[in-house]
Amino acid sequence: MGLISNGTTLLDAGAIDSGITQGSMTLINTLTASSSANLTFSSGITSAYKEYVFHLINIHPATDTADLFIKFRDGSTAYDATHNATVWRAYHGENNTSSALEYEASEDVSQGTSGQGIAYNIGNDNDQSTSGYFHLFNPASTVFHKHFLCRMQNSHGSDLALDNYVAGYCNVTAAIDGIQFVMDSGNIDSGTIKMYGVS
Repeated sequence: MGLISNGTTLLDAGAIDSGITQGSMTLINTLTASSSANLTFSSGITSAYKEYVFHLINIHPATDTADLFIKFRDGSTAYDATHNATVWRAYHGENNTSSALEYEASEDVSQGTSGQGIAYNIGNDNDQSTSGYFHLFNPASTVFHKHFLCRMQNSHGSDLALDNYVAGYCNVTAAIDGIQFVMDSGNIDSGTIKMYGVS
């Protein structure tokens, strides 16, 4: 539907790109944690889709102030594909005494192989968790970098609302065919991750 004012069409339908995924989303897989060492999507990432979206819902760590990492597989059995990424975040405290918007140089990764942090210092109180989304673009390409972006919101262990932004690319020519989510300390106590293909 277009934007119409006083009988005059100001914008035609589809004239503005919102930046939100526009294609049809097909649910491919759902993983649910239960004191899990990791949640691993070892199949289903193929050339069938040019974009994959992961919805992370109430990921609760077993260990207080744990960080959630994502790892990439590029055809082998190991989740160690080389990647580069940048991180920035905003936070605000429950008690209204602390807040910031900052670039996190210490969380950046250059040619890393051990995983990329996407949510930091997640609290493990009964009501704390992290939720958000992760996009992976054209993972089957053997020509271009495999770009990704992520936005996660979490309840920080020190009672802050923490909004994390992560973006980067897998610096490999091989296809990315597997994704693994893992805490840097302890298990994923509970939570759900859904993987969609976007057509």
